[in-house]
Amino acid sequence: MLSPHPIRTEADYRAALDEIERLFDAEPNTPECDLLEVLTTLVEAYEQQHYPIEPPEPIDAILYYLETRGLSKNDLEPIIGSFGEVTDILNRKIALTLEIRRSHSDLGIPSDVLIQPYPLMDN
Repeated sequence: MLSPHPIRTEADYRAALDEIERLFDAEPNTPECDLLEVLTTLVEAYEQQHYPIEPPEPIDAILYYLETRGLSKNDLEPIIGSFGEVTDILNRKIALTLEIRRSHSDLGIPSDVLIQPYPLMDN
């Protein structure tokens, strides 16, 4: 059994992942379950530092929002504007305006995702 210690190297990281896999079905309120929780926390911290996940581009986030909720472009009209504006924005022909970017609560998308710059398509 691996004793918990800081994960400093890739070898430490892989060993922790192997131990997590071995302990995955540990019974609650056991030393094995406690070790699983500690190792998972250590792995998460290591991954955040060494394998950060970049937030999606604003348009990708909006498209994901639509897809996961079974919505269409038409459902964005009250938030963004006319169907033409929605289409141009989703096709990256025009950028999201600051007003639309402030609509993060309407979209359920974090504002830090919507305010990112992103490339537009050449016309």
